[in-house]
Amino acid sequence: RDPLGRGVLYKEVRRPCRVMVLVNPHSGRGQALQLFTGHVQGMLTEAAVPYTLVITEHQNHAREMVRKTDLSQWDALVIMSGDGLLFEVCEQNKTEQEDWQEAIQIPLGILPGGSGNALAASWGEETVELLLSCGFMLCKGLVVSLDLVSIHLASQQRLFSFLSLAWGFVADVDIESEKYRHVGAIRFLMGTLVRLASLRVYQGRLAYLPVKESDGKTRTLVDSLLPGLDQPVPESWTVVKEEDFVLVLAIYQSHLAEDLWTVPGAMADDGLIHLFYVTAGISRPALLRLFLAMEKGAHLACGCPYLVYKKVKALRLEPISPQGVITVDGEMVEYGPKPHHSHHCINPPPP
Repeated sequence: RDPLGRGVLYKEVRRPCRVMVLVNPHSGRGQALQLFTGHVQGMLTEAAVPYTLVITEHQNHAREMVRKTDLSQWDALVIMSGDGLLFEVCEQNKTEQEDWQEAIQIPLGILPGGSGNALAASWGEETVELLLSCGFMLCKGLVVSLDLVSIHLASQQRLFSFLSLAWGFVADVDIESEKYRHVGAIRFLMGTLVRLASLRVYQGRLAYLPVKESDGKTRTLVDSLLPGLDQPVPESWTVVKEEDFVLVLAIYQSHLAEDLWTVPGAMADDGLIHLFYVTAGISRPALLRLFLAMEKGAHLACGCPYLVYKKVKALRLEPISPQGVITVDGEMVEYGPKPHHSHHCINPPPP
């Protein structure tokens, strides 16, 4: 039964659940450790959940911890941070474990302690305080399958993503607002207003494989749907005619940030990539209205002719503009273009 009323079937990990909790004391406004000791620690003690607390001391500390740790000793890894630390742990856990099938069986949990908290917001109860909701699920040992998306960069590097890929306005705001992270979640609003003042247009080519009604969920991480980066996309793909964009966003969860309800119908393991793009020509007020409407998930009802939303199973993004930012799960990754290889592709996720 789903305690959050979302029609999701949760499993429970065995009890007692041995948990490693990784806390980034610098995330968000630097309050993650205080939030853990003030709210979550007591809940875990009351629920008799044995845990070990690890406070990260520097960048990639979490990655190093996961590399050195015998994960079989733990029933779950829990991150108390924003989405960035989870990205770090995910990459370590998913790409460097010898036995992939064994690695993906170890539950990864998220407790919101950053400024973004998109994944936590996608699965926490919206009517109660988000941190307490996530703490409750941790104490109950509730587990749900989560889609991962395989991303191939132009250099042939392969990443695994749990949240989003962004290019253009959204990626710029995410990276440029880092300087405001001390103010918490409002950093994204501040970054949005700054970027709106000097709105950019980005040239690029976009193609995608649309979802059909008869399509089932993809259950493996074999990149069978992706043509080689030096090959044209198959005829079954849709090639977007426009090449001037304000933003391209591929997202697989419901929330892009704690206060941005981007895909109201998204489920953690629906096997879908939700593709949004906004073409050039949109006015600054219209773009601002979209993001304000997104707070309540009402942006698709705005009737904006520049906003396109598609459910897809794969896509290819080839930036042409020499300057720009591409982010995966809010973290900056390699940016093209390079001759013949300026493609950024993502394929369908497994559970």
